[in-house]
Amino acid sequence: MTQANPVNYALQASAPETPGHAPDLPYRPPRPRAYQPRIGLIGCGGISAHHLAAYRDAGWTVTAFCDVDPARAERRREEFQPDARVFTDARELLARADVDVVDLALHPEERATITADALRAGKHVLSQKPFVTDLTVGRELVALARTCGVKLAVNQNGRWAPYLSYARAAVAAGLLGEVQTVSFRLNWDHTWCAGTPFEDVPHLILFDFGIHWFDAVAQFFKGRRALKVHAATARAPGQTMRPPLLAAAQIEFDSGLATLSFDGASPFAPQETLQVAGTRGTLRSTGKPLESDRIELITAAGAAVVRLEGRWFNDGFRGAMGELLCAIEEDREPSHSGADNLRTVALCLAACRAADTGQPQVPEVP
Repeated sequence: MTQANPVNYALQASAPETPGHAPDLPYRPPRPRAYQPRIGLIGCGGISAHHLAAYRDAGWTVTAFCDVDPARAERRREEFQPDARVFTDARELLARADVDVVDLALHPEERATITADALRAGKHVLSQKPFVTDLTVGRELVALARTCGVKLAVNQNGRWAPYLSYARAAVAAGLLGEVQTVSFRLNWDHTWCAGTPFEDVPHLILFDFGIHWFDAVAQFFKGRRALKVHAATARAPGQTMRPPLLAAAQIEFDSGLATLSFDGASPFAPQETLQVAGTRGTLRSTGKPLESDRIELITAAGAAVVRLEGRWFNDGFRGAMGELLCAIEEDREPSHSGADNLRTVALCLAACRAADTGQPQVPEVP
């Protein structure tokens, strides 16, 4: 920490931070006590392997696979659940009595209609992120889930990445006091998307990738009104991919500020840093993107270092499904419900509009 020098206004290092106690917080993925779901997976693309590995490790059964490409569904069945059924029509899977929960691992453009069909079929739904591209559609799906008496959650799996989960728990426990600033900085190589459908996403970084960090900001500032969002995107030197790989956003809250910086064209020394500063303490994390296993927590009680267990891949996926299953078992709203996620989507869409127009945007009220 630093303190102002009253003589020359320079910043000086303060006294060394004293060792503190690392609090034990509930950051590990939740799991139901007894509920044994029968899961149907719709969309068997690359990311689905991580979903399925997480479910297998948790002991959850997948009874049906669906994909328009039957070969992809067959591969997933052979690898993870040989006794499951395979379908190419989502409606056939949704008609099955042996499917309780549906994991929709589809792109947003095709997912909303199937989400509505699943809810009407009486299935609980874990929707891939970003939840929707239009808040009106999101509100309609939230209302439909309530009408149908089923749970609708969003696969914001980053919430159960150990470092983000611990940080969220620390904020919720009041260890930092009232949050005043949140800062994320990520440098990594996202050019693996070249030649894939992701290259067709105009805001690949801010929307498809950045949604996790907008969600973290929404959680750290939970209950606080976002006033304005600034954002910009740029192409990296020599970039050949269509969507910009450089992006930044700043979100103004009532008595708070969040800053997000993304460099997706950085092939050397990938790194992610997080700092959350509040009126009673500061939390910091630095490591490889998505993999940090160390948190520093500095308060008046001292400085504590927390060594974390687990990784985003695949704890995040086990956490997203596990929280939905706990909500079903306990008959409550999941913490990552569709209704909760509308605020995240509103922040992210405002950032995309700000980048497109060059003007700050007021987030739409969810």
